[in-house]
Amino acid sequence: MTDISRTLSALNCLDPSCPREEWVRILMAAKAAGLSFENCHNWSKLAGNYAGEADCKNVWKSINESGGVTAATLFGIAIEKGWQDPSKVRANATNSNDCKKEKTTQNPANEARNKYALSIWKRCLPALPSHEYILHKHGRPDGLRYYPSNAQPLIIAGINVSGYLVVPCLSNDAPQTLQFISPNDGKKLNLPRGSFKDGYFSIGEMTNVIYICEGLGQAWAAYGATEKCAVVCFGAGRMTDVANVLRAQYPHTRLVIVPDRGKEKQAAEIVTAVKGQWIELPQDKPDNYDVNDYAKDHGYEALANLLANTKTPELRYKLLSVDDLYNAPPMRWIVKGLIPKEGLAALYGPSSSGKSFLLLDLALTIATGEIFWFGRRINAVPITYVCLEGESGLGKRVKAWFTYTNKALSKSIRFVTQPFNLLTDDVSELVQAIVLAGHTGGMIILDTLNRAAPGADENSPVDMGKIISSSSNLQRLTGGMVLLTHHTGKDETKKLRGHSSLPAALDGAIEVTRTGTGRQWAVAKSKDDKDGDTYPFKLEIVNLGTDEDGDAITSCVVDFDNSNSANELRRVIPPKAGNQKIVWVAINRLLASSKEHSKGGAPTGIPCVRLDDAVSQLHGCLTCDSKRQTERIRSAITGLISRGLLGLQEGWIWTV
Repeated sequence: MTDISRTLSALNCLDPSCPREEWVRILMAAKAAGLSFENCHNWSKLAGNYAGEADCKNVWKSINESGGVTAATLFGIAIEKGWQDPSKVRANATNSNDCKKEKTTQNPANEARNKYALSIWKRCLPALPSHEYILHKHGRPDGLRYYPSNAQPLIIAGINVSGYLVVPCLSNDAPQTLQFISPNDGKKLNLPRGSFKDGYFSIGEMTNVIYICEGLGQAWAAYGATEKCAVVCFGAGRMTDVANVLRAQYPHTRLVIVPDRGKEKQAAEIVTAVKGQWIELPQDKPDNYDVNDYAKDHGYEALANLLANTKTPELRYKLLSVDDLYNAPPMRWIVKGLIPKEGLAALYGPSSSGKSFLLLDLALTIATGEIFWFGRRINAVPITYVCLEGESGLGKRVKAWFTYTNKALSKSIRFVTQPFNLLTDDVSELVQAIVLAGHTGGMIILDTLNRAAPGADENSPVDMGKIISSSSNLQRLTGGMVLLTHHTGKDETKKLRGHSSLPAALDGAIEVTRTGTGRQWAVAKSKDDKDGDTYPFKLEIVNLGTDEDGDAITSCVVDFDNSNSANELRRVIPPKAGNQKIVWVAINRLLASSKEHSKGGAPTGIPCVRLDDAVSQLHGCLTCDSKRQTERIRSAITGLISRGLLGLQEGWIWTV
């Protein structure tokens, strides 16, 4: 049987002498179903109240095919009038909101209530777009009816509901109860003896998302903004029950609770149980302000944006999109490309390699606000140095460093020299001390790992797992970075001593070695950056005076080793003194604030500044006569270019 013949069968079973508003609605449904004007005119001519072809044609032309009434309305009315679909047996009710009672097994009380609701529903007529409440709420009549004035009077709470809009609460496509809405003030009345049970009323087809709304106006607004299914719960108190029913019926559909203003907490509790989402209205709106109000104030497009901004309960796992990854904040560093701002790192090497001096040089360089360490940019953070090995000589080493560098003493570094055990309650006590000193979010140095975990078997996966876990806990409680100082094993080619789970857990690692030609450190591991770069260094002796016997008091500090030709320098080291250092620091500050990038021959994304502008802006930075500032600044810049620290092309300079 063709669709047209089936539709004509449904139309011809209806009485064309019905009230005019019902006749218009049937014409709307017939046009939506694909029938022609001739089909509908031939049917209309049979009516006793037929007003002529011109009247029929005027009505037909006025019907908007996207007016909201669908073919389902025609079939629903026809079935209600006793039409039997000749194309199939309706074994299961469709998902249409036009009600058809389905046989269910239920107790006598429920069956009586359902029969009563169905009897009232059958008295009602299909709602029209012109109904006052529909017009006021910018709604749609699909699936709704109104109680006609010529039907048996129905009194609810002392009020005659003639003309009221009727909303069915459906379960298995049969009405459980009915809600009546006043055309004048929108007051809602529920059918006496009715029970909502697991019922609801839906607008639109169930697809990949369902908006769960308190009332009809909110559901109309949600559907109008998104063209996605919106469900009426008949009150905020029923949203939990309806959400649970929908989750059972549609286990893979995204459920979005749409609460009125002031009921966000209830919505958040519901979605936790059903694994859904919820939306929030602007905080400056009064309680009970809803999405229908929002649509009237701002329009459907704005409401669609609001509904798209869903809230989700805190989940253990978050699924990131490609855009999320692209827009993720960049890696933050303490020492760029070497030590991240957060995580776990290690500096390791054999005895007498100079790792303790290198470690102290790193810590003090960071704490005193230097810009570079061995050519790598630094972001200053507070340092907590837990010295558990060689603590008796720590004071001399610190004094030697400040004497050699001529730096002012820094309050950004604190030292701990008491015994400390990672595997005991010492962790919580150290955390407390760090918090009280205001050193959270910095770097904690444990020198050495062996002394920080006395008695632990470094080769045991169990013991090493406890060490890693406790170190990570220390990092989590204080924020920032935990840097472990460790030794290599007897076989130095195997790098870090102990179980292999330690290097796997690190976000950065520095390897210190000593050969017959000198010392060097290398980037052994760098999170999200390249490794392998090596840096030769030497230990310079610093004289700190004499002791009571007249013997010299000395210690050592780290300095870059230019003479170690056996080591290839992968990164040029900035000057440590003189005009070049002053100009180098000043130019880097200029470049950091420059809005110009990739000029001249500079690589993509690298900030640049004009040479002449740099010379002009740096005027006065050197301790020489004003007349010689320009000459000396240009000379220093030329030297930095010769060293390979600055690039120059077409009048633009940048860091290499």
